[in-house]
Amino acid sequence: MKELEGQKRVTIENVHPQIDCGKYPIKRTVGERITVTADIFVDGHDKVSAALLYRKGKSAKGKRGAESRWTEIPMTFQNNDRWEASFIPDSQGVYEYTIKGWIDYYGTWLDGLKKKFDAGQDVSVELLIGADLMENSRDRVTTAQKKKLKIWINDFSNGNPEKAVSEALSEDALKVMYDAQEHSLTRTYHRTLRVEVERERALFSAWYEFFPRSTSREQGRHGTFKDCEQIIPEISKMGFDVIYLPPIHPIGEKFRKGRNNALNAAKDDPGSPWAIGGKEGGHKAIHPQLGTMDDFVQLVKTANGHGIEVALDFAIQCSPDHPYVKDHPDWFKWRPDGTIQYAENPPKKYQDVLPVNFETEDWENLWLELKSIIEFWIGKGVTIFRVDNPHTKPFSFWEWMIAEVRKKYPDTIFLAEAFTRPRIMEQLAKIGFNQSYTYFTWRNTLEELQEYMGELTKSDMREYFRPNFWPNTPDILPISLEHKEEPAFITRIVLAATLSSNYGIYGPVFEFGVNEPYPGKEEYIDNEKYEIKHWDWEKTTKTKEVITRINKIRKENKALQSTWHIEFAETDNTQLLCYAKADQNKESKMIIVVNLDPVFAQSGWVRIPFEYLELPLGQPFELHDLLSGSKYTWQNEWNYVELHPSSMPAHVFLIEPGSSSV
Repeated sequence: MKELEGQKRVTIENVHPQIDCGKYPIKRTVGERITVTADIFVDGHDKVSAALLYRKGKSAKGKRGAESRWTEIPMTFQNNDRWEASFIPDSQGVYEYTIKGWIDYYGTWLDGLKKKFDAGQDVSVELLIGADLMENSRDRVTTAQKKKLKIWINDFSNGNPEKAVSEALSEDALKVMYDAQEHSLTRTYHRTLRVEVERERALFSAWYEFFPRSTSREQGRHGTFKDCEQIIPEISKMGFDVIYLPPIHPIGEKFRKGRNNALNAAKDDPGSPWAIGGKEGGHKAIHPQLGTMDDFVQLVKTANGHGIEVALDFAIQCSPDHPYVKDHPDWFKWRPDGTIQYAENPPKKYQDVLPVNFETEDWENLWLELKSIIEFWIGKGVTIFRVDNPHTKPFSFWEWMIAEVRKKYPDTIFLAEAFTRPRIMEQLAKIGFNQSYTYFTWRNTLEELQEYMGELTKSDMREYFRPNFWPNTPDILPISLEHKEEPAFITRIVLAATLSSNYGIYGPVFEFGVNEPYPGKEEYIDNEKYEIKHWDWEKTTKTKEVITRINKIRKENKALQSTWHIEFAETDNTQLLCYAKADQNKESKMIIVVNLDPVFAQSGWVRIPFEYLELPLGQPFELHDLLSGSKYTWQNEWNYVELHPSSMPAHVFLIEPGSSSV
C-alpha cells in the first residue's frame, strides 16, 4: 500500500495552462508571462500552501541548461480553492513547470490562534503549540533564521501574549516558517508540463508579400533579386519587418497554366511559381531569370540590413518537370493509365502541380529530403518559412520535421497557410507551427470579429495558436475589398494590425487598392500568380500612408505587440467596433474605435472598460489619436465618437501616461 501515499492529503486538479493533458507544450516568447492556475485543496479544515516550480528544460543534446534546479514561486490563493502564480522566461528554449501543494501546519495554527485571541480567549496553550512547531522546524532553516526562531520560541513560552501573537503574524515569521515547512508529505502534480519559449518575432511581426518577378522598373522585363533589393528601402520605410516571397524556384513547362489560370499557356506566359521544378532543378534551385544563388544571398543581407527578414514559401508539390519525378517516381501517385496524379480540388484541376505521396514505401527518405530543403535555405540566411497547404500533408511529418529543425535552428519560424477546418488548423499549431493564417479574412461584422477574437484569446487556443491576420492574399480578394474604395482598405489594415500582433498583406495590390474580382470568384482577375506585373513602387496612396503610420505605432506601443490582452467595449452602434488593448503589465494602454461601414459616417457612444484598463472611474484621462494627431479628454464611462470613412475610418487612441493616475 505504500505506493498509495496515504499520508499525502493534498489534491491538485485543473492545472492550467496545459494542452491535451500535457502532450504538447504551450507557447510563449521571451519576456512573455506564463500564469499558472490550479485547484488545490485538502480534506478537513487545515490550511494549504502551494508553489509553482519551473526550470529550463533539456537541450537538443539532452543536457539541462544552467537552471537545472527548480525555481520555486509561492502561489497565491484566489478564491474557491483556486491558486495562481506566474513566471517570465528570460531566454529561448523549452521550460518545464509543475505544482506542489502541502498542508500549512503553521498557517492552520496561526488561523486558530488569531480567532481565539480576537475573541479574548486564553491562548497560552496555543502559543506553546506554536513554540513546538518552531522548535521542530529548526533543523530546516539557516543559521540566521535559527536565531529568530529561538527568540520567538522564548516569547511564545514566557512572553506577553499580545507581543507573541504580533510576532507570530509578522511577515518575518511567515517567511521563516514558509522556508522551514516539512515537505515529506508534499503532493506534487502528477505531470511535468512544458512551454516552448521562442524569439519575439514569433509573437510580433508585420509581413509584406510580393512577387520578385514583378519588381522590374522596365515594362515587360522579368524582375530579379537585384530589382528586389531596390524596393527593400520602400518596404522598410513602410515599417514591415518580414518580406515573404512566393516560390523562387524554376517553374515547370508541362501543363503550364496561362493567364487567369487558363489551361493553355501562351508562349510568353511565365506560369505559376507554385508549379515547382524544371530542367534547372527543384526546391533547392533558383529560377534563372531571378538571378543566381549569390544574388539571393545578397538580397537576404540587404533586407537584414534594413531590419527585415526574408521568408520563403515551402510548398511540398512538384511540376511534372521536377527532378524528383524522374529520380523518385515512387514519391508520387500513378494512375491506371500510366499517367501521374495531378492535384485536384474538384471541380478545380491543377495539371501543373503534382502532390507528393506521403504513403510511399520510401517515406523515410522522402521525409529526410524534405527536411533537407529547409536546412538548405537556412544555410542561405532564411529563418522564416510560410508553408503552403500544410493541412494536406501528414501531421506526423510536420511534428517530426519542425522539431528536428528547431533543435538545431531554434530561431526558425513556420507559418501555416491552412484555410481549412478549425480542428485541423488547431492541430497544426499544437504540433509545432509558430504562426497560423486565420479566418480574419472573412470576419467583417462587429459580432463576427468579437466572437472570433474571443475564441482566439479567451479559450485554450491562446496557449498554442498564434494568429497572423491577412486582409488579402494572392489567392483571396475577399468580399470586404471587392469593388471597394480606399476607406475599406484602411479599415481592414487597422483591424488586422491592431487586433493581432502578427499580420501581413499581399502588396502592392493592397496599398494600391486593386479591387477587381474574377467574375463569380473571390479572387483577383488578371491574377499575378499567372503573369508578370509592372508596379510603380514609389507610388503614394492614403492607404500606404496609413500602413506606414500604423506600423510605426505598433513598434512604439507595447499594447499592440501582443494579440492576447484585449477587451471589447460596449457600443450603441453595431457599425462601431471598440476595444481596449494593453501590455501584460498595463503600462501601455490603448483604445481603438473602427467604423465598419466603408461608405457612410457612423456615430454613437462607446463604454470604456475602466476596470480592465485600471482607470479611475470619474476622473479625466487624456487620449492621443495616433492616426490623426488629435487629443481628447474623456472622463465618463460612456463617450461619444463620430467617424467619417472619407477622412479616417478609425481612432487609434493612446491613453497618455500619467493621465489616469488616481
